[in-house]
Amino acid sequence: MSAPSFLEKLLDGAEVEWVPLGHDNFFEIANSARRPVKASLRAAGKIPYYGANNIQDYVDGHTHSGEYVLIAEDGSANLENYSIQYVSGNFWANNHVHVVRGTDAVDTRFLFHCLTTTNFLPFLSSKERAKLTKGNLVQITVPIPFPDDPEKSLAIQGEIVRILDTFTELTAELTAELNQRKKQYNHYRDQLLSHPSGNMAWKPLGWVGEVRMCKRVMKNQTSEAGDIPFFKIGTFGREPNAFISRELFEKFRKQYSYPKIGDVLISASGTIGRTVIFNGEEAYFQDSNIVWLENDESKVLNKYLFYFYQIAKWHVSDGGVIKRLYNDNIKKTLIAVPYPDNPEKSLEEQARIVAILDKFDTLTTSPTEGLPREIELRDKQYAYYRDQLLSFPKPDEMAA
Repeated sequence: MSAPSFLEKLLDGAEVEWVPLGHDNFFEIANSARRPVKASLRAAGKIPYYGANNIQDYVDGHTHSGEYVLIAEDGSANLENYSIQYVSGNFWANNHVHVVRGTDAVDTRFLFHCLTTTNFLPFLSSKERAKLTKGNLVQITVPIPFPDDPEKSLAIQGEIVRILDTFTELTAELTAELNQRKKQYNHYRDQLLSHPSGNMAWKPLGWVGEVRMCKRVMKNQTSEAGDIPFFKIGTFGREPNAFISRELFEKFRKQYSYPKIGDVLISASGTIGRTVIFNGEEAYFQDSNIVWLENDESKVLNKYLFYFYQIAKWHVSDGGVIKRLYNDNIKKTLIAVPYPDNPEKSLEEQARIVAILDKFDTLTTSPTEGLPREIELRDKQYAYYRDQLLSFPKPDEMAA
């Protein structure tokens, strides 16, 4: 016989009943106080205004006060991770969220943790808009231990909440620290790259090198599957949805401009100035929409360019339907270069600045180390213990 789980020890044979949210003795649905207000009519304030996907605005006044769980009624961004929000204090709820809390017999925080494990898909009347009607909401069930003994029930609920909140609080602390580090990073980056001191001078990017782009690829030369990924402005920095043949790739790469490893690719339309450092993996890039400076790093390091592009004041042309960053505008954009008349000393100082910014970048963005990695691990830890602590037997399991 396997050892009893933590939940089994905690329950110690206690009865568990799956109670629907429509049961007035256990839950209160406070939808009647909801009130949507158009953005143009909202009075600015400090009270959070909630919609289906978290805070939409901050307003003056409130519709609810207290401890509640907000469940998306429609418009949830991710059906597999349905929008559940815990709120406390004064807040404004619009008509895109259901407002629910526990009665004296249910810890609202316990309700929140339980609902984060709920599969909402069977209760949605329209999967395209993720519509959760009140009629379906009241059918969703929540496990309540010792339903006939509120004191014992709340004690068990409270212990589960205490354990799970330990992980959520740790994640919140790490997230707050991450936000502070990002502010620090932005501060140092701005100070180092946009406020030249006596040893720095402004130079146009055309001084660094010429703007280059790949050869134009026609639509009939692409396919949905193939040998070489072809990145367009809509998939730049993401997953490709078009490919070209290896034959065409080899021909164009030899005959026309092609980035070197380390070159910084720039989006010249769409999200202007978005960057990707070319890592050498075989790929081709849409002409005029994705460009780079032909840089031999004798004047400016590629990584220094990468950080500068994050704060560059691009001269965007918006005379047409689509805003665009033309080659001449790129070449006229000014970059602060340390010791521009002393290449050796300049590159040494650039390397020092890059090393500082690399540390902040790793701490704030790296998926394998730094704070984002730590937050991911804590989230997984929370999910593991939540599943262990809330794996109450379902009615069909209890009958078996």
